[in-house]
Amino acid sequence: MLESLALVFQPLATKQFDLLLVVYLVAIAAEAMSGALAAGRRNMDIFGVAVIAFVTALGGGTIRDVVLGNFPIGWTQHPEYVYLVILAGLATTLLARFMHHMKGLFLMLDAMGLVAFSLIGCNVALQLDYPVVVVIMAGMLTGICGGILRDVLCNQVPVVFCRELYASVSLFVCALFLALRSFGIDADLNTLVCFIVGFGFRMLALRFGWKLPTFSYQQRWD
Repeated sequence: MLESLALVFQPLATKQFDLLLVVYLVAIAAEAMSGALAAGRRNMDIFGVAVIAFVTALGGGTIRDVVLGNFPIGWTQHPEYVYLVILAGLATTLLARFMHHMKGLFLMLDAMGLVAFSLIGCNVALQLDYPVVVVIMAGMLTGICGGILRDVLCNQVPVVFCRELYASVSLFVCALFLALRSFGIDADLNTLVCFIVGFGFRMLALRFGWKLPTFSYQQRWD
């Protein structure tokens, strides 16, 4: 287990520094902590906390791989990711009383994770030679499905469907990534631009409360 955990931090110490991977590791830890907090609000036991943390952090990538037929599923080849998210979730139970002081940080990490997950999902689908619409859907599945699973398991309407722009940010990032790629932009530069623009878009949506029009239908049929 210790050797696997050491692999998590290896990108920080190697010459082949992968910014997107580092952001991904930070993001899955943050998502695991948000899952643990959601489990705590539903008074779940420690096992429930660990399950919700795992599903929130790695559920999106799992669904993407199943839909795309990309086997073996990513985290099964990187058990260090499992250790990281479960430990982050369990650590949250000890730090929960201080979490409300870090709401702004969590929102920033969540925005980073949304963009990173979306870009990673796009890259996976591109490597498998899927058409553009599937690439975009793969990016969105990776970006938003973990949070959807968390909310469904915690018996609440997924916040992605009723709060500030979230899924729309993922869609925008995926579309921008493919557009820049079609113009022959260098892959690393493309990733950096999309990450900065997508992160900024999400933070602006939070700051100004941007959201899509809502649909409310209350009339009874009987």
